[in-house]
Amino acid sequence: MRLIGAAERALEAMCKRSLTRVAFGKHLAEQGVWRERIADARMKIDQARLLVLHAAWKMDVAGNKAAQKEIAMIKVVAPNVACEVIDQAISCSAGRCVGRLRPRLAVRQFPDAAHRRRPDEVHRNHIAKLELSRYLPR
Repeated sequence: MRLIGAAERALEAMCKRSLTRVAFGKHLAEQGVWRERIADARMKIDQARLLVLHAAWKMDVAGNKAAQKEIAMIKVVAPNVACEVIDQAISCSAGRCVGRLRPRLAVRQFPDAAHRRRPDEVHRNHIAKLELSRYLPR
């Protein structure tokens, strides 16, 4: 959830900056490519949040062992979403920190999100094994 919060703050900073930064004679918020990036960021953040809530629900209802696939999925999804949204926020602010309201947000949050992506291959392998096990003859 911490990484989803970081992505949420980056999206907020990106939206605020896109309303003030002018490129090619228009605010970024008026340009289709930036509207698409903002919309994609919102959808990805909400998808990640729902995956976290689903994993938490499954842990409560069925236990941690039964929720291991959902837990592994969120360990892959959340850092990737956070890195992508934070990277977009950096781009929106022309490579500077993500805004005066939240100085150095990207500088602090991006390394944490990127560091959490390291075990992606292990988690993806575990997810695939759990998914494939559903189709093995019993």
